[in-house]
Amino acid sequence: MSSPDPQVRAARNHSTAAAGRVPEGRGPVVAVTGAATGVGALLTRRLAASDDIKQVIAIDERRGEVPEAHWHVLDVRDPAIAEKLRGADVVVHLALDLDLETDTAARTAYNVRGTQTVLTAAAAAGVHRVVLCTSAMVYGALPDNDIPLSEDAELRATAEATGVGDLLEIERLGRRAPRAHPGLNVTVVRPAVLVGGTDTALTRYFESPRLLVVAGSRPAWQFCHVEDLVSALEYAALEKVEGELAVGCDGWLEQEEVEELSGIRRMELPSAVALGAAARLHRIGLTPSPAGDLAYTMHPWVVSVSRLHDAGWRPGWTNEEVLAALLEEVEGRHTVAGRRLGRKDATAAGAAGATVALLGTAALVRRARKARRRI
Repeated sequence: MSSPDPQVRAARNHSTAAAGRVPEGRGPVVAVTGAATGVGALLTRRLAASDDIKQVIAIDERRGEVPEAHWHVLDVRDPAIAEKLRGADVVVHLALDLDLETDTAARTAYNVRGTQTVLTAAAAAGVHRVVLCTSAMVYGALPDNDIPLSEDAELRATAEATGVGDLLEIERLGRRAPRAHPGLNVTVVRPAVLVGGTDTALTRYFESPRLLVVAGSRPAWQFCHVEDLVSALEYAALEKVEGELAVGCDGWLEQEEVEELSGIRRMELPSAVALGAAARLHRIGLTPSPAGDLAYTMHPWVVSVSRLHDAGWRPGWTNEEVLAALLEEVEGRHTVAGRRLGRKDATAAGAAGATVALLGTAALVRRARKARRRI
């Protein structure tokens, strides 16, 4: 499998960006937080190259590599950010920490305080729109979910999965902001499983020697390539679309299709065994992923992208293409139960496959218990 031809993607993205173009020189001034790395860096570069954008204000704790942007180096939790946002029409807030290895309390403090500060500062600076980026995970992964979920569906996620509690609080702050600050509009963009330079519990799922399938579950996979997320964020920044938006590939893949396309066989476990092992490993600190992450590989959380479609946006990638790109990206990495293995362990995992994965998990639990008894 290979990624789509770059010229084909470029043509798709050009077609998407061309719809409803703003006359040159009359576009908005857009500020981007988290502009030096990841999605923020990609969006900053894209906006700086666009004739539809008057100016890009880039904000991060270090200067990025887009010289065309006007850079401010500061922490988004600093109230001084209000002065840096003066003159901006739209703020796209992407300064979030969703790293699996970050301390949970520190991550939440940064994400929630940062979002709260940006929303308040934007209102004080006269900004009329803030774009927040969370995840389609906020809908929750539940066995009775519709396929696809409407963008207006109830947010039924809990705080049991990595970072989802932070995202739910960010959504709550986004809903409250227009009431607290009349004249401020908030747009929320919720990507499906994000692929392209990302490291999450869901991308690590495809680093395992076998794909864990919980018996009786009904997984459905919908991906979002980072390039498509960036083009959707550009749509939101240009105010071609507003409200609560899901973004991702059209349609979805069943688990059997994923296994066939990836060539990775499944390891099926009873629910109690899989969830129990995941909970124990996380509790004793041997894996970064809590048991709640497993729900997103068990139950469907496919979303409709109708609002973006209605505005003329189309994804440049298909689910099959994004899965192929993900497999290329994680090639050579080996993960068991969400824990990255070292080179020596990876050799064993590759040789013994699912047996090593299952027994290795049990061994890690036994080893931790023995260590605790020796203390």
